Amino acid sequence: MSVTTAPGAVRHAAPARTARRMRWWTPYAFLAPYLALFTVFMVVPIGFGFWTSLHEWDINLPAKPFVGLGNYADLFDPGSVDGSRFWMAMRATGIFTVASVPILIVLPLAVALLMNGRFKGRNVYRAVYFAPYVLGVAVVGLLWRYLLDGNIGLVNHYLGLEVQWTTDVPPAWIALVGVTVWWTLGLNSVIFLAGLQDIPRELHEAAMVDGAGPWRRFRAVTLPGLRPVMVFVVNATILASANMFGQSYLITAGAPADQTKTAIYLIAETGLRQFDMGTASAMSFILAAFLMVASALVFGAFRDRRKP
Repeated sequence: MSVTTAPGAVRHAAPARTARRMRWWTPYAFLAPYLALFTVFMVVPIGFGFWTSLHEWDINLPAKPFVGLGNYADLFDPGSVDGSRFWMAMRATGIFTVASVPILIVLPLAVALLMNGRFKGRNVYRAVYFAPYVLGVAVVGLLWRYLLDGNIGLVNHYLGLEVQWTTDVPPAWIALVGVTVWWTLGLNSVIFLAGLQDIPRELHEAAMVDGAGPWRRFRAVTLPGLRPVMVFVVNATILASANMFGQSYLITAGAPADQTKTAIYLIAETGLRQFDMGTASAMSFILAAFLMVASALVFGAFRDRRKP
């Protein structure tokens, strides 16, 4: 017995099989623009930067001898000039990060909780808190450089103090952390506010029915609901704090005695002012390694350990 297939079915089946065979490249076609940009602006610069770190790379000299890991060895030698300066800058970066990150997590969260309430004019308050963030770091740095000046600054004038906010420690650290919190508080607050508004109101209502008070609802409903947002904010804040440059450069200029000169500040100075791009590149990769470890610790700390 023979089976006859309808001619129309054959005509429709063949193009369908051809289309499936021809469309295997469709995902790669959509990815191609991104991969091209990622390669040109990320992979190539990173590769060139690592290649530069393996050389004694002075941009003013034609000869750029290969030194292998010599630049890294000098930086890990505390007795060398570059090593002592680099680890002093890393210490300054650590002080600023440890001092600023907790404030930039707790205070914006508190502000977001207040702004999430229902009250008249809340949009105005949101705009006021976010407004400083639209200013560039040059504007913020120069503004506060004159406000905090120990001799002519308005801060000392109105507070009746004689504190050298820009040339002495710990006042210089208080100034840098305070300016940074004032400048970036609004961004983290807006991000937390968006996360708070994504938490279903039914969860809070159910907790209230069960007799949970405000603190219990905050711990059992709000914080778990903010877990994805919290991971992003903590990680982004750590990375931004560790890459602080403009405030230190414009407000304290690294004073006193380079104690507020951060790693990024030193990297820029080494590469662009001293023209030692090899050492500056090595510094950059060491700093990047520390930041990768910090990011991994953040993701590990906020990982959901509940069993399915």
